[in-house]
Amino acid sequence: MLDRVGAEKARATSIVRYAPDSRFPRHPHPGGEEILVLSGTFSEDDQHYPAGWYMRNPPGSSHAPSSHEGAIIFVKLWQMPPNESRSVRIDTNNPSNWQLQGDREVCPLFSADAEQVCLQRLAADDTLFSGPVDGAELLVLAGSLVADGRTYARGSWLRLPVGDAPHFTAGAQGVTLYLKTDHLLNVVGI
Repeated sequence: MLDRVGAEKARATSIVRYAPDSRFPRHPHPGGEEILVLSGTFSEDDQHYPAGWYMRNPPGSSHAPSSHEGAIIFVKLWQMPPNESRSVRIDTNNPSNWQLQGDREVCPLFSADAEQVCLQRLAADDTLFSGPVDGAELLVLAGSLVADGRTYARGSWLRLPVGDAPHFTAGAQGVTLYLKTDHLLNVVGI
């Protein structure tokens, strides 16, 4: 568990490990669910998503998740507006899903007025943000980020408050990270 607000129906951000041959019965996600497969293969019903797949299941959706080989997933629950209806499936391993934006590679995952989600690849010493942010969450997927003499290696998760002006640079090997911005301005209640 990385973050949790609430009890039974919690706004949560976590990293979940599915043991080999794990199965869960069909269940609903009234507040929506966002998933990034970090390793192994995550399955929903009869669809299989190996490491690198990004999924969004909108509020009111349901699924029967499983994993034959085991998987580790990054999951965000109850963090979507109730009127969101888009289901998203993106293979971030597919080079055609990446684009060059300035000096970095970006894989757009989701975009709405109050939320921007993407993966980014920065070369060594490149700066992540150019000024204050309207709130951000990031998960280091490969390489590292450096800020104020501290190194954030693979698996590091950070939440930056609205108005923060961090000075993050990519480490010596560069960095690949999950980045969500703008969503903390209007946090969805449970």
